[in-house]
Amino acid sequence: MPKPRINLRLATDIYARLDEATQRPGATKSAIIEQALREYFDPEAKSGLEERILARLDVFDIRQGEIERDVGFTLEALGQFVLYWLTRTDPLPEGERKAAHALGQRRFDYFAEQVARKVHSRDRMIDRFTF
Repeated sequence: MPKPRINLRLATDIYARLDEATQRPGATKSAIIEQALREYFDPEAKSGLEERILARLDVFDIRQGEIERDVGFTLEALGQFVLYWLTRTDPLPEGERKAAHALGQRRFDYFAEQVARKVHSRDRMIDRFTF
C-alpha cells in the first residue's frame, strides 16, 4: 500500500532550513518530516538519547569531584610540608643570609623552570589527544 500524500504550508524560513537539510546525501524532505512527526507523537523515543547524555554528565560530575578532592589533598600535603620545613629549619647567622638568599633564589628559579617545563610538556601531550 502506498503512503498517503499530504500538502503542507510552511513558513519561508522553515522551508529554507528544510531545503538546506535535504542537500546532504540520503536526506529527503519526506524523511525529515516523518522523523519530526514521530518524535512529536512519541516523545519517549527521544528520551533514550537524553538519558545517555545525563548518565555521561553524571560520570563527568563524579570525576570532577574526584579531581577537586585530589587537588585539595595535594595542596594540603604541600602546605604541611612547607609548615614542617619552616618550623624545622634553623635561622641562618646574619653573615650567611645574603649568600643563602642568592642560593635560594637560584634554586627557586630552577624549580620554577622545571615546573614550567613539565606543565608545557603535559600540555603538548594533552593537545595531541584533543579532538
